[in-house]
Amino acid sequence: MTFRVRLVLAATVGVVVAVLLACSGAWKVSRDSLVASVDDTLIQSAQAVSSHNIIEGAGANGALLQVTAGDGTVIAHTISVTLPVSSSVRSVASGSKEGYFTTIEVSGQALRELVTPLDASQRIGQEGLGNNAVIGQSTALQLAVPLGGVNRQLRHLEAWLIAIAALGVLIAAGLGLLVARTAIRPLNRVTEEIEEMADSEDLSHRIDEGGPDELGRLRRTFNRMIASLERSQDQQRQLVLDGSHELRTPLTSLKTNVQVLSRFDELDEESRGQLLADIEAQLDELNHLVGDLAQLARGERQSAPPERFSLDHLLEELVVTASTHARTRSLEIQTDLSPCVVNARVDRVALAIGNLINNAIKWSPEGGLIEVSCRDGVVTVRDHGPGIDDEDLPKIFDRFYRSRAARALPGSGLGLAIVAQVAGEEHGTVSATNASDGGAVLRFELPVSPS
Repeated sequence: MTFRVRLVLAATVGVVVAVLLACSGAWKVSRDSLVASVDDTLIQSAQAVSSHNIIEGAGANGALLQVTAGDGTVIAHTISVTLPVSSSVRSVASGSKEGYFTTIEVSGQALRELVTPLDASQRIGQEGLGNNAVIGQSTALQLAVPLGGVNRQLRHLEAWLIAIAALGVLIAAGLGLLVARTAIRPLNRVTEEIEEMADSEDLSHRIDEGGPDELGRLRRTFNRMIASLERSQDQQRQLVLDGSHELRTPLTSLKTNVQVLSRFDELDEESRGQLLADIEAQLDELNHLVGDLAQLARGERQSAPPERFSLDHLLEELVVTASTHARTRSLEIQTDLSPCVVNARVDRVALAIGNLINNAIKWSPEGGLIEVSCRDGVVTVRDHGPGIDDEDLPKIFDRFYRSRAARALPGSGLGLAIVAQVAGEEHGTVSATNASDGGAVLRFELPVSPS
């Protein structure tokens, strides 16, 4: 079912329901009015009844009369067929119940009936039925008039209301088509613009943002989505270009060494060992580069849900893990950790901080000191190495960027780029400075979650 059809059906159903409710209300109001008119006639007949001539007083307004005793005996009536005597009628005659109006059926004919006591003149007066003398004690007056005229008027009214309702349905369908055409026209324009973009596959194109209404909001949201998609596509393209560029160097070296390997028998023992060591180092470099590229791609998906965790406890675990590698170079990792709770993806934060610590290990001199602290969501990692050149400071978090000093060391140039990516994912920040007494200071900050 198309949106146009659903809109037409919704408009039609809305109008039909409104018409039916209006017709039902009109019928009920008319019925109540007609029945109230009949009740007024019965009240007038009751007021005309006197203790001297009950039957003539009732007959003056065309009402059918019957007088019933408390035991159900009919004392007098104006028709050959008596009105039904129910327990309610007997209760009124005995004085245990007040008068009432009801609708009855006699010989297939609908009648409107008034039942009121005759032996309680004060109460009859309060009901507007007069203060006449009563006929004996414990009796009830039953007055009834036929409802044939009322029913005929109601049937006539029903016919008109049905015709009006049918006409309302037709008008509602027409109005629904008109409303759907008017409402869908701007939506069709948006659809056509989006289809043109899809056919051209041009992510740089933007549709008109429109006004402040719902369609304008849809247009602006779509433009933001396309802008985000364009940025993601550019990042993927740049990642592929940078990755292929970085892979070219170790692959070229590896190819050269493999070619030399074909003359393995011609090499002396020392040259063979050096060749195999070079091949192993180049394979390790390729392995690290591919792993870092995978981490960058995995981070862009952001599939793992965030959770609250203790940042200082995570740092303790990471320092214990990194200490194994640091001891091979006689490095000491000193910690100053304060309790801190954050809401983030644990695996991504662990990866970022682990890269910071590994970066400090790489640049620390043999037997040096690495200082790791955590306070109020800020993780600081300081080494006592050569520090960062001023020209390199703005670029060290870029993908594949490697300073002159770093080009002679193993690495892909993606470790700090991953740190910056994680900081952006978790609404945090990352920065790098040089300590006044030497060494680099890298800060990784996350929003603190209330304890």
